[in-house]
Amino acid sequence: MKLTKLRIAGFKTFVEPAEFLIEPGLTGIVGPNGCGKSNLVEALRWVMGESSSKSMRGSGMDDVIFSGGGDRPARNMAEVVLFLDNSDRSAPGLFNHGEIIEVSRRIERESGSAYRVNGREVRARDVQLLFADASTGARSPSMVRQGQIGEIIAAKPQERRRIIEEAAGIAGLHSRRHEAELRLKAAADNLARLDDILRQIDTQADSLKRQARQAARYRGLAGEIRRNEALLAVISQGEAASLLRSAEAKLEADLQDVAERTRAQAEAARGQALAAQELPGLRRIEADGAAELQRLVVAGETLDGEERRAKSRAAELEQRIAQTASDVARETALIEDAVGALARLDREAAELASSGVGEAGVEALREQLANAKVALAITEKTLAKAQDARAAMEARRAALETAIREEAARAARLEAEVEMVRAEHGALMSDSPDGASFGLLVTALDEAIAAAKAHEDELAFAEARHAETGAEELKTRAPIAEAERKAQTLETQVATLSKLLNAGTGHFWPSVTEEISVAKGYEAALGVALGDDLDASTNPASPAHWARTDAADDPALPPGVESLSRLVTAPAPLTRRLNQIGVVARAEGTALRTSLKPGQRLVSKEGDLWRWDGFTQAAEAPTPAARRLTEKNRLGDLAIQAQAARGAASVLKADAERAQTALAAAAAAENSARQAHKGALREIEVARAEMAAAEKHTAAIAARLSALEEALLRLDAARDETSDKRAQAKAALAQLENPEELTARLDMAHEAAAHDRAAVAEASAELQARLRGAETRAKRLRGIEEEWQSWHSRGDRAGGQISALEARREEATEELRRLAEAPEKFLAIRQTLMRQIEAAEEARKQ
Repeated sequence: MKLTKLRIAGFKTFVEPAEFLIEPGLTGIVGPNGCGKSNLVEALRWVMGESSSKSMRGSGMDDVIFSGGGDRPARNMAEVVLFLDNSDRSAPGLFNHGEIIEVSRRIERESGSAYRVNGREVRARDVQLLFADASTGARSPSMVRQGQIGEIIAAKPQERRRIIEEAAGIAGLHSRRHEAELRLKAAADNLARLDDILRQIDTQADSLKRQARQAARYRGLAGEIRRNEALLAVISQGEAASLLRSAEAKLEADLQDVAERTRAQAEAARGQALAAQELPGLRRIEADGAAELQRLVVAGETLDGEERRAKSRAAELEQRIAQTASDVARETALIEDAVGALARLDREAAELASSGVGEAGVEALREQLANAKVALAITEKTLAKAQDARAAMEARRAALETAIREEAARAARLEAEVEMVRAEHGALMSDSPDGASFGLLVTALDEAIAAAKAHEDELAFAEARHAETGAEELKTRAPIAEAERKAQTLETQVATLSKLLNAGTGHFWPSVTEEISVAKGYEAALGVALGDDLDASTNPASPAHWARTDAADDPALPPGVESLSRLVTAPAPLTRRLNQIGVVARAEGTALRTSLKPGQRLVSKEGDLWRWDGFTQAAEAPTPAARRLTEKNRLGDLAIQAQAARGAASVLKADAERAQTALAAAAAAENSARQAHKGALREIEVARAEMAAAEKHTAAIAARLSALEEALLRLDAARDETSDKRAQAKAALAQLENPEELTARLDMAHEAAAHDRAAVAEASAELQARLRGAETRAKRLRGIEEEWQSWHSRGDRAGGQISALEARREEATEELRRLAEAPEKFLAIRQTLMRQIEAAEEARKQ
């Protein structure tokens, strides 16, 4: 399989759909930092099944969706599609249906991602296995990210092994093996859990048995408790009647007390009503007094505020008058300063006008400066040529001397390398392995392979045995389950029927039915013979009970009639009654009825009744007592069947346990054989590794010897080349020009250039001095004119300001005089208010 095309939409910086063709050969993308090159690699890793958001440089997997920027809104979906060329049909069988495989991964914000292969939704595991079989994947070393080369160089042996296995194309097998091991472990965990559940069920069954015994004991104790509760109720009824009489007497006394207290409460309510009538007038008077007092207090506070404001205003006016006097003095001084400044500026302007000189001589100075610059350019050109010649000579000399030293050092280094290569060549020749050691390694490998074959046969036999015992153990499970289900069903029926039969015994005196057992099929006969008498008890304390009597004078039944007592096992008090009941065929009852003595009766197995006094009853639906007796007999049969079913289940369970023991032994034998086989395989790997290491060592020695021989040839050639270069450098150094002549010419050029530079500087300085003086005088005259206008304006503004300040000072003096008369008025008003407040307080207190 080969990658052919990548399509991206909404993934990180690729907001718009984009396609990248991966052509045969080398495909490269070049761009500056931050242009999105790494996002392409991350898109490939993401579609190959990457599940870590940190590997995608994000805090969550939703961060791979374009989050907006500039004038582009954020996206809610991202999709990456990778196209694979499967023309060689090397894909796994699940996807090997076409020449093009389209793998896509789509993610929606806060909804997770989904994988599709050729439009069909698959698991992430399926996609990872697809790329693992192709020796690639999201975390494959073949996907090189930033910094991964250094990680591979510094990788540990386990990590290097993973790289080699992936290059060998077995990464998919390891992934499938890991998945199979996980499934096997999950199955083992389920089996262990099943054993725990079975033990819990056994524990629950034991607990239910204990609960059943406790329930039976509870029924007996419950009957005793009910009898005692009845006696307690009788005793409690007498005590309750006595308490009722005492309570009635107390109620009458309490009613009299309530009447007396009600009368006292009525008197108190009348007094309260009278007081409530007078209360509104007093409240109104008190409210008027409080309002008047509040008005006077507010007026006093207002008066105090007015007094404080008047004092503050007087202090402000005094300060303003003082400030006005100060401002008048300042403006007067300003006018005097303006007059003096104007006179000074007029004198300075006259002096500058009289001291000005003409521009004669400036053009001559400029011509002199131009001539000096031309001469300086000629001398500097000569100086540059001399400097270049001297520098070139010095550089050539230094380069040749450096080349001579380097070639000498290189020759020494090459000689040392030649000696080292010759020494290493001799050591490797002596360390070459012989053929005997390879023979021993081959023999050890063959022996390990033979042992592994023997262990493999043992493993196959153990696996077959394990499979057989597993099948036998599996066959024992179905009969056990059926037997357990049958035994449990019968036991449940026994428990349910026992519960139903015992439900009618929850009164003080159980009926005689609980003590009777009848032959199967004769339940209807006994039910119609005794009827409602079966509900009576044998306890003498019961209101209706069976009592034992003497039966010496009872008549005998007609000849040939069997007594019902022979078919019924009952308490002794019922013996006389049962002896007087005969069991006959249904067709014989009517004929034998005339032979009955007083108190005797005949019954049929079907439930017909013939009594001595002529009463006849035909068989119909069984009576409750008959049904109860039938179910009681059925309970005994069910108990026997349940016991037999439980015994059969126990036998099957023992067989299953033996089968499980055999299965465990077969599994242990298989595990032992598997471990031995694995050990033999490890020995084969060790022998192969030793043989491969020996072959690798021999190949490495041969390659190294060849490299050393080539190195010797290369070093000899380099040594000859170094000798030639050193001789050429020495010859070129001897032919160089004398440096002293170049130095003399350079010094003469330096002196001429210095003389011309001084002349240019002198002419330029004189010209600049003339020009700066003229410019300074013109600038000062303009400044004097501007300053004269400023001082004149300031004098005019100061005169107007003095007039305004005098007017404001007179207004403030007049206002201050009016405020001086206010304290006497405030004092009179305050005294009047104080007298009114005192009067209001007195009136309020009254």
